[in-house]
Amino acid sequence: MKKNIFLFLFILSCSGVMCQENSASGVLPAAKVLEIKNFVKGKSYNQDIAIFINFKIYSGKYRYFIYDLKNNKILQKAIVSHGSGSVIQNSDSLNFSNIEGSYQSSLGKYEILNSYNGKFGKAYRLKGLDKGNSNAMQRAIVLHSFGCIQDQESPSPACLSLGCPMLSANAFKQTAKYLDQSRQPVIMYAFY
Repeated sequence: MKKNIFLFLFILSCSGVMCQENSASGVLPAAKVLEIKNFVKGKSYNQDIAIFINFKIYSGKYRYFIYDLKNNKILQKAIVSHGSGSVIQNSDSLNFSNIEGSYQSSLGKYEILNSYNGKFGKAYRLKGLDKGNSNAMQRAIVLHSFGCIQDQESPSPACLSLGCPMLSANAFKQTAKYLDQSRQPVIMYAFY
């Protein structure tokens, strides 16, 4: 009897988003995925993929995910930085801000705009779509690579940015393939 109940609970818990191959279980809450699916529906955004950053996860771990919204699976996972101003001394918690000069990361949904070549090489402009990140363009918050970001998970934290989400060169190249192939803007969602 206990075995049957366990099997039933396992099947029940594996419905929907949480138990697919390359599952997001534990790193990407189903509610956040559903929120973005509902947000892009009927709008001129990419309906197939979205990018999620889970700032609750330690910065040395994978916390950046390109997610297949149709097949409910992670297509890419990577290390991503947060802003130096987000660090709280002697704490694992982070602060977030939308204020110019704060050097903090901002939370919310971003529309990933065109790429350009700047001081970090290729980068993508980010347009903040929420109250908590509406100054992203003014603050020059962009998605780019930086040499100090590692490719693999590590007990060491990721190096810090001035508020931009930074990836390793390899992770950025992989992300660029998805973004450059997309005919519609991709949404990135940073949450905590």
